Amino acid sequence: MNSLKLSSRSKRMDHFKELHGRSGLNLVSLMDIFTILVFFLLVSSGAQQLPNSKDITLPTSVANNVPKETLIIVITKTDVLVQGKKVAAISDLLTSQEIIIAALETELKFQASKSQFIKTDKKTGRAITIMGDENIPYQLLRKILATCRQANYTTIAFAAFQKAKG
Repeated sequence: MNSLKLSSRSKRMDHFKELHGRSGLNLVSLMDIFTILVFFLLVSSGAQQLPNSKDITLPTSVANNVPKETLIIVITKTDVLVQGKKVAAISDLLTSQEIIIAALETELKFQASKSQFIKTDKKTGRAITIMGDENIPYQLLRKILATCRQANYTTIAFAAFQKAKG
């Protein structure tokens, strides 16, 4: 019978094993942390990013306002793009005598019907951002502005690199 009795040392060791023997990774806390992290990243990435193009050298500006999320027209050295879709070639537009660019007007009206980015205000019209090279000819810019106005995109912003004040 004495052999069944445990010594005080073995009782302490058994008690220690009970307390520390079942330690492991608490997945609930880890999942909570990752959920908060993913939510934070989704909220903080909500700011609009203008598309980066190697074909364009944007002018510089000292404006403080951040552009709102709008439809974007990109004017490269060779093409006019609306939301990344080629609408017209620059060479054709410069030789044409038409003030309104028909293909651009059609695409702008199509984008307005989708109304993904556009909020219509009857007084001020729709908003659009033009992202063009700093050396585009004024004749081309005038045609694009006239076409935007024809399609009721009258709140026009020009994309530029923000220059530090000082």
